[in-house]
Amino acid sequence: MKQQVCNDFQEVVAAHTIRHKSILDILTKTQECTSRVNRAVIKSVTNCGCVKINAEKKEWPTDITLKELDSYLDSHLLGDLCPECQEVITEEVGKLLFYVTALCNTLGLKLNDVIAAEQSKVLALGKFNLT
Repeated sequence: MKQQVCNDFQEVVAAHTIRHKSILDILTKTQECTSRVNRAVIKSVTNCGCVKINAEKKEWPTDITLKELDSYLDSHLLGDLCPECQEVITEEVGKLLFYVTALCNTLGLKLNDVIAAEQSKVLALGKFNLT
C-alpha cells in the first residue's frame, strides 16, 4: 500500500511538472520550498504563538547508555500547532515533497526506492544514524 502511494504520487508529479522541467528550476524550487517550510514554522512561533521554542544546551550524565540518552533529549518545541498553522505547514511540506519527487523523476530515481533505502539505513544503523 505504502509503495503504491509513493508510485502514484510520483506519476502525478511527473504528469504535472510542466513549468519546472529543468534540473536548475527543480533545485531552486526545492530550496525555495525548504525556506518556506522554515518560515511557516518560525511564523507559528513569532506571529501566532501556538508553539514556543525553548532551546538550550542539554546536559546529560556521561555514564548513561545510548538507550537512556533519549530521555535527556527533546525537540525544544513547546505546545501544539493550531489548526491554521498546521494547515500552512502541511501545505508547504507538500510543495517541498512535490519538488523532491520532481527531482527524483528528473534523475530517474524511484521515490519509493529512495525512502526504502533510507529506512533500511536508519534501521540498520539505529541510534548511530547521524540524521
